[in-house]
Amino acid sequence: MEYQYDLFVIGAGSGGVRASRVAASKGFKVGVAEAQALGGTCVNIGCVPKKLFVYGSEFSHVTEQAKGYGWSFEKPTFDWATLRDNKTKEIERLNGIYKNLLENPGVTIHQGYGELVDAHTVKVGEELITAERILIAVGAKPFVPEFSGNDLVLVSDDMFFLEKLPKSILVVGGGYIAVEFAGICNGLGVETTLMYRGDKLLRGFDEDVRDFASNEYARAGVNVELNSDVEKIEAKDGQKQVTLKDGRILMFDEVLYATGRVPNTSSLNLDAVGIETAKNGAIIVNDRYQSSVNSVYAIGDVTDRVQLTPVAIKEAMALIGYWFDGIEPNFDYDNIPTAVFSQPPIGTVGLSEQEADKRGYDIDVYQTDFRAMKHTLSGAQERTFMKLVVDRSTDKVLGAHMVGDYAGEIIQGLGIAIKAGATKAHFDSTVGVHPTSAEEFVTFSAGSLKKR
Repeated sequence: MEYQYDLFVIGAGSGGVRASRVAASKGFKVGVAEAQALGGTCVNIGCVPKKLFVYGSEFSHVTEQAKGYGWSFEKPTFDWATLRDNKTKEIERLNGIYKNLLENPGVTIHQGYGELVDAHTVKVGEELITAERILIAVGAKPFVPEFSGNDLVLVSDDMFFLEKLPKSILVVGGGYIAVEFAGICNGLGVETTLMYRGDKLLRGFDEDVRDFASNEYARAGVNVELNSDVEKIEAKDGQKQVTLKDGRILMFDEVLYATGRVPNTSSLNLDAVGIETAKNGAIIVNDRYQSSVNSVYAIGDVTDRVQLTPVAIKEAMALIGYWFDGIEPNFDYDNIPTAVFSQPPIGTVGLSEQEADKRGYDIDVYQTDFRAMKHTLSGAQERTFMKLVVDRSTDKVLGAHMVGDYAGEIIQGLGIAIKAGATKAHFDSTVGVHPTSAEEFVTFSAGSLKKR
């Protein structure tokens, strides 16, 4: 059968763009559908603008911390519109780059939402498009639970376009998006409360990291409320009146719900085509990213494996490698370096102490916390935490974890070492870069062993 395209991709986010342009460069005739800005969540309403906001919020600490180093400044002022609009200009520049990335190798861009008609047909607007293979890479969207007044809340998408910065905000959630926006708002001078229904933030992270980070968020000025949940929200006198399940009533200018993201599959018409999904709408795929319909594939957040941009990109490349070179995908979902750009930031790679125990490893745990050298003069009381999880039988480092300045940058290098199978002896024999916080990872001694 003749098809219009060899490959049609629904979604021009990070994974969809990578798969589209590489497939086109290898000779496939490729089309892609995107209803919003090119680059997807990460570029437009996720990783990139969020990191710019983190940078912007960190400057609020400079004037106070610089005093110990001899600097003095007039009282600083902050203009929200400048940060917001400069961010938007940068994102628009990136949108143009993504357009070129697609069009230069010959990808045809179709503006609009893609909806499956059958195993080889996609509807975009009123246009029916046929393809030998279809790749779904539409990502995920914010989830807000059902409760009275949930239409009054913001989600993370909204935070990048606020007309004005609120004086007070309640951030509901305990994951990386919640703690990141709590840090951003706090750093920009917003009175910030971070509320989570559980007893610890950052579920899935190492327990010591969770405890340490939570304490540091509070030290930085965020009001951390655990074991608390919202019953209802009402508009009152220009604010949001929040009634908690324990009966307390609190007032905020805005409420941000950062309670997770769900696969963005509701408008794809998957059931009619016979594509199997999980309860949350995630597309179920095999090791070759193939759905229950042989001609339809899926990668990235829409499969709800690991919701990280670099993972979607790696999955795209693994799929291309399978299609063109016959290389079976062999993605290592254990050793994925990742960072949480909270304040302080978190970097982690490999197994947590708890996961290592769960898998039956006999482990040694080395950890430390300290006040970074910078703050001996800055006067700031923030501390840094570092941890290594080591398999006793092989001496192999199973996991590395950090909370503190530059954690994301440092963990990238450690990710290479752990991926390569480095042992504690390799770490010990590496010369530290002095004086840095990072050198602590190569100077752990028996005195740093955690009592378990």
